Amino acid sequence: MGNPSILQDYTRTMSASKLQESGEVRIAHTLHTKEDEFVFERRKTVFQSLQELKIYCSEDEVPNIALLGSGGGQRAMVGLLGSLVQLDKAGLLDCVLYLSGVSGSTWCMASLYQEPDWSTKLETVKDKIIKRLSGPGVSWGNALAKLKKYYYEKDHFSLTDVWAVMIVTEYVKEIDECKLSDQWDQHNKDPFPIYTVIDKQYKQCKDEKDPWFEISPHEAGYSLTGAFVETSSFGSQFDNGSKKKLQDEMDMLYLQALCGSVLADGDEIRKFLWQKIKDPNASHAENSYQVLMDLVNMNLTVLNGKDPSALDQSIRKTLNEKCYQVLMDLVDMNLAVLNGKDPSALDQSIRKTLNELSGGKHMDFPTEKLNLTDKQAAKLCIKQYTKDMCHNLRSWFSFWPFDVWISICRCMVQWIWGRKYDFLQNMNDESIPSTLLKSETRDYEDTGLFMNSPYFSVLRKERNIDLIISLDFSDGDPFMTVREAAEMCEKLKIPFPEVNIPSEDVKKPKDFYVFKGTNTPTVIHIPLFNVVNCGDDIETWSNKYRTFQVPYSAEMITELMEVAGKNISNNREKLLEQIGAAVRQKGHN
Repeated sequence: MGNPSILQDYTRTMSASKLQESGEVRIAHTLHTKEDEFVFERRKTVFQSLQELKIYCSEDEVPNIALLGSGGGQRAMVGLLGSLVQLDKAGLLDCVLYLSGVSGSTWCMASLYQEPDWSTKLETVKDKIIKRLSGPGVSWGNALAKLKKYYYEKDHFSLTDVWAVMIVTEYVKEIDECKLSDQWDQHNKDPFPIYTVIDKQYKQCKDEKDPWFEISPHEAGYSLTGAFVETSSFGSQFDNGSKKKLQDEMDMLYLQALCGSVLADGDEIRKFLWQKIKDPNASHAENSYQVLMDLVNMNLTVLNGKDPSALDQSIRKTLNEKCYQVLMDLVDMNLAVLNGKDPSALDQSIRKTLNELSGGKHMDFPTEKLNLTDKQAAKLCIKQYTKDMCHNLRSWFSFWPFDVWISICRCMVQWIWGRKYDFLQNMNDESIPSTLLKSETRDYEDTGLFMNSPYFSVLRKERNIDLIISLDFSDGDPFMTVREAAEMCEKLKIPFPEVNIPSEDVKKPKDFYVFKGTNTPTVIHIPLFNVVNCGDDIETWSNKYRTFQVPYSAEMITELMEVAGKNISNNREKLLEQIGAAVRQKGHN
């Protein structure tokens, strides 16, 4: 007989292939055939790397190593880049089979995978990324043009689209319109990337077991349930496993927004995003209020084929200023009613502004008083009120895409993020939770809202991971992610080592932890700021590099990369030791 492991790989690949030929939705606890093929080839690279590191083994003893990047906004983005640069210098990068990220780490991944075979020229790629991050941001004209494109080209518009153009561009300094599935042909020599999000409805349902959703170059789907669709078709409408209505594949800017939409808790995001939309003093390349005015003038230029006069600009600016204020007050009024608060002051502000727009002419306003004690009646009343006010507002607000901003307001009120068609709708499969088979849409959001590290993307049994290197860029408790992973794995009966942290390490973490168990992957946990690379100044470093702040300067980027890199360079021998142990363990098994 031939080599058992090769025979098993072949059988698994053939099984997956048959399933994929049966339809566009794949229900199986196997890898996509193309991922299987990649793993087979990548393990050869890992084998050669181990030989160069003087870790000798047979090809069957090559361990499957996954590198994880946690969330943490731009801190995670820069920290992961600095860590990868040092892994490359240490000769360890080619030992990595999978690279998986959450939130800000995915921003780094997206930047890297723009470059063909980035891991073979990482120093050059790193310099290019730093130059971009240190340079000028995306102009508001280009950002809002992108927002209009998102709105008009897809069935489901959400706050993720707004977040992409107004927030993510502020940090990544570009609009990346490449598609994930199109990039992969250029990456034969890089680790396999896995981007992660969570299913919002699953997260809110305590009885469900698999909110984790992964997006790779080949397919997107529920990691533990084993339900996937081709990445190029994620977002399209399906019925009983067959494509019903095509939607364009999301681009990399949107993917970064989908993965990285949590810079703080929900209330803080709401305040932050709303300020970006309505506050004339909100910081950006230009403030959002001025952008609105610029957009009006840009549209006029296109429509008239000439530059509008200064007086014309002034009149239109004043006019839209008032319309915009009505729009902002209207959303705040909706939010007040939903929260059971008295909206009368906002109502008076709206009436006053609309009367000013009408030149003092009497206007027919709804006169019903809201009964906040009857929530259902209050919701119906505010819904009708909103329709009436928008009808009045539309006649003055016709110089730019008013419908886009009405949609933004609706998304703000209903708090809609990452809405997509449910590709499992109306399928008949008992292995899939019934809620997934019945819903028309699902909402996807940042994994950091549930757990801030992508453990469950690599803990799929079929990926056979032997060693996990977890780079933790989280805010607050430096051990929360690995603790939560251990607890969830125990609940779901997924092999994971026991995690015990000395109490004195919680506020003064070291730079390298190893957790081992019987028949479990080995987990290496590396907190970003620790007593080794920061000394007694951990709190100072944490305050300087917060998750929720303006983009870092060039000096801050360089400094943070150096600090993150020390966690690798200072522990090269320990990493080699654990890789060698994984080889021996795999040989023993």
